[in-house]
Amino acid sequence: MAEADTEVTPLAGLTERQQRGLIDVLDEVRRANGWSWQLPVLLQERCWLRLSRTPLTELHRLLPPDGRDEAPELVHYRRLLQQGMDPLLAQQSCWHDFGMEDCQRALREYWSSRDTAIHGWTAQRYRQLVSSYRERIERGITAVPMLVLARKNSVECHQLLWITENTPVMRHTCA
Repeated sequence: MAEADTEVTPLAGLTERQQRGLIDVLDEVRRANGWSWQLPVLLQERCWLRLSRTPLTELHRLLPPDGRDEAPELVHYRRLLQQGMDPLLAQQSCWHDFGMEDCQRALREYWSSRDTAIHGWTAQRYRQLVSSYRERIERGITAVPMLVLARKNSVECHQLLWITENTPVMRHTCA
């Protein structure tokens, strides 16, 4: 079965044609000459029964990761709080180090991103996908990441599945 960061039937919602197409994608990855940013990533849009592929190098354009939580001003502020500094003094320290306007901008963008549905697609999750993909390829494991996209206007997260040679690509219809 495919590895996933959530429990989902890996091929639920794919048409038989799409499932057969996975064999071609896995063959392409198997024939690749090692790690490359041109390796495919699959995007599944369940509402439209659409399965598309993009080279990894284009993923950040099609599905921009949200990195507002990683703004240097906010990282510094959190670090000061973890060190036991009073929140007001930590804020003043950040204002001194980064400027009041930049700190306020970082906070505004952070809070506005909380109101925007990013479906859990953060810069950290993006980097984890790239790192894991590279590691698998370098270890000689044929695997393709498939992002099952969250439904629009939902609070669910995009789900990352790994399609491997061990993933069943066809449903058995025999009883």
